[in-house]
Amino acid sequence: MKNFVDKSTKLFPVWVILFSFWAFLEPQYWNNLDFLIIPLLSLIMFSMGLTLKIEDFIRIFKNYKIIFIAVFFQFLIMPFLGFILVKFLNIEQIIGLGIILVGCAPGGTASNVICYLAKGDVALSISITICSTVLAVFLMPILFWVYTGSNIEIPVYQMMLSIFKIVVIPVFLGVFFNNYKLIKIEKIKPGLPLLAVASIVLIITIIIGSNAEEIFKNGYQIFFVVVIHNLLGFLIGFYLCQKIKFSHKISKTIAIEIGMQNSGLATALAVKYFGSLAAIAGAFFSIWHNISGPILASYWKKKYK
Repeated sequence: MKNFVDKSTKLFPVWVILFSFWAFLEPQYWNNLDFLIIPLLSLIMFSMGLTLKIEDFIRIFKNYKIIFIAVFFQFLIMPFLGFILVKFLNIEQIIGLGIILVGCAPGGTASNVICYLAKGDVALSISITICSTVLAVFLMPILFWVYTGSNIEIPVYQMMLSIFKIVVIPVFLGVFFNNYKLIKIEKIKPGLPLLAVASIVLIITIIIGSNAEEIFKNGYQIFFVVVIHNLLGFLIGFYLCQKIKFSHKISKTIAIEIGMQNSGLATALAVKYFGSLAAIAGAFFSIWHNISGPILASYWKKKYK
């Protein structure tokens, strides 16, 4: 069983690519399954909670400086990169708004999963995600205004409720079950990575199937910008963390948090305030960072054990 799980997990990027092509070519099988995304993410968060102990969180809050630096990098690097790419490549204004909006978003919950697969510090990743999401209530509109000259209204209650349901409740339920031994954790732990892989693949497939028409219609330029935005976030984040002498484990955790945005939130805001054309960047980012993230996780897992 363990051998099967290990082999299947190592093929993560292959599954992502294969299912992505399937969803793009035959979206009719996937474009009505959006309702599964939140339950799947919640399941992943619960499985990660099963690997955590209360001591993990106590240790993190003792190192509050790391969380502050990570969140600072998050809101410094990605909005600026989005702005520079839009200006340098002369992106159409409405599409550019969507790109910058993605850059101003907090870290996405999928970053916690990628951190888990990369053997990073999962407790730190979750703490950073929660902190950046709370701060995004204030920082996201301010940064978006700074870089675009526009003001937007953030759906504060809905965003907080979503992060609470997707991350906080499942993780703490997992931690509770793990610490109080309410279920036989050790027997199911070997299968948790495969559960994470299967859930992420399904989420990506659903996102692609739901946005296949927009992806087909709107050119390669947006996809190119999204790829560069994401990869530069990873690289610059890791480089800065290494420069300030963080360990490899913490450096890759923060870099993943920076590179992987809450593109779902950015997409929702773009549709509401600027129309579907502005939302394409968020949709592309949702697809791409869930491909680049697992590939990076596989590389870092081998390189920095």
